Amino acid sequence: MTFPTIRRAASRKLVAAAGAALALGTAGAVLTAVPAHAAPAASVSASQDIARKMISNGAQFQCFSKIVEHESGWKHTATNSSTGAYGLVQALPGSKMASAGADWQTNPATQIKWGLDYMKDRYGSPCGAWNFWQTHHWY
Repeated sequence: MTFPTIRRAASRKLVAAAGAALALGTAGAVLTAVPAHAAPAASVSASQDIARKMISNGAQFQCFSKIVEHESGWKHTATNSSTGAYGLVQALPGSKMASAGADWQTNPATQIKWGLDYMKDRYGSPCGAWNFWQTHHWY
């Protein structure tokens, strides 16, 4: 494909997109540029606020936060397509979190509670889990 051909094809797509935007705008719709996979910012900050309330020690919160950021990006519905790990703390299988509450699939607080219990039982603390994570890139 030559450069003029590419430019014409791109121009046609731009005109079509502009026409669709105009039609939607006329109908009263509002378009925003948000990636389809992005979690709403409110749910991320709400999950972080819940964790801060559950973890009174600032250093332990930071360790927990680093793990969650790497594992799920603070998205409580994050699912690993390869392993099936689920949630903020990427429990495998996700159904393990049912021991912390029946709402484990939808409630960040339940996932945080389960994750904290897991980290304390297996590593002594969130910082113990973070130390392990830094070496192995899993916990």
